[in-house]
This record gives sequence, C-alpha cells and structure tokens, in this order.
Amino acid sequence: MTLFVSLPKGADAQIAVAEVIKAAITKVIKAIDLKVQRMQNQTIWLQNAQKALENQLSKLKLNEISGWSQKQRDLYGNYYNELWQVKSIIAYYERIREITEKQAALVSQYNHAWGLIRSDKHFSVAEISYMQKVYSGILEESVKNLDEILIVINSFKTQMSDAKRLELINKAADRVDTNCSDLKQFNNQNYILSLQRAKDQNEIQTLKKYYGIN
Repeated sequence: MTLFVSLPKGADAQIAVAEVIKAAITKVIKAIDLKVQRMQNQTIWLQNAQKALENQLSKLKLNEISGWSQKQRDLYGNYYNELWQVKSIIAYYERIREITEKQAALVSQYNHAWGLIRSDKHFSVAEISYMQKVYSGILEESVKNLDEILIVINSFKTQMSDAKRLELINKAADRVDTNCSDLKQFNNQNYILSLQRAKDQNEIQTLKKYYGIN
C-alpha cells in the first residue's frame, strides 16, 4: 500500500504501476524456475536410485524373499510409490516450465515494445497513457496466471487430484497464450498507427527498421 500511495499521478503513475507489476512477474518467474530446477535435480537422483533398486529387485524378486520382514516389504513398496509420484510430478513440471518460459517471453516483449513506443514522437501523451493502461491490464492477467501455477506447485505438498492439477495447468496455459496473443496484436496495432502517421516514404522505412517490421 505504501508503494502505491507514493506513486506519481497521471500517466507517470500508470507507467510506475506497470513497471512494478512487470518486476513482480519477472521475480515470480525466476522463483518458479528455481523450483523447477531443484525438482529436476532431485528427479535425476531419484531416477538413478530407481534404476539401481530395480536392477537389484529384478534379481531378488521382492515378494518371493521369505527371509524379509513385512516392514522391509512395506519400506520398498512405499519407495516405489514415491518414485511413481515423482514420475507424475516430472510431467507437471515440464508443462509448468513451458508456461513460465512463455511468461518470461511476454515480459521481454513488453519491455521491448514499451521502450520503443514511449519514445515514438508520433503518439500523444494521452495515447501513451492509454497504451500503458492496456499493457498494465495484460501484465496483471499474467500475475493471475502465475498465481495459478504456484497453486499447482504447492499442491504437491497437499491433497489434490491429478485431474485438478491438470485442469489448473491447462487453464493457466490457455490464458498465457491469450495474453501473448493480445500483447502481440496490440503491439502491431501501435506500430501500424505510427507508420500511418509518417510524413514520407523515408520516414516509413526508418520506422519499419525502428520497430523491426519487414
């Protein structure tokens, strides 16, 4: 609350708010990526342990070892169950990684586009302010998507069905695609508007190069 109270008014406030949102998105994306990396490192260790254990048990045949106690059987049975769960988690985290990579790309595209647009003399202060509101809206939706992803990550510590996890992941993925599409479309609209306001062909060519338009 203190942060927002201290922000400037008008168009500058819109810019500041969007920058705060952008920074928050970037921070959360990095945090999720670290979680994914840790999970993958743990997964590699467990997979290696699984291979070694399966090689041994394939020779010994756990259920046929009369000398083993029920406690030993339960111990290895629980271990197999955990390995099975890990395999399921791997699939979820790979999907989550794809989503967070798209989110990171969205933030990068926003940074690039906004840096160009706010320096373009073809747009008025009012237009820049409006554009910033649209960008802020897209970024705010991205924050909601990340919230959904964090719910999935935290769900591995609590009871949640695979179907529910998959539902949350798919919904977040669909919204990320929508956000990316909206951002791309809005950027293109702004680029085209700038080109339409060019005074001559030389300026058009300069703007195309400026915005990276072929």
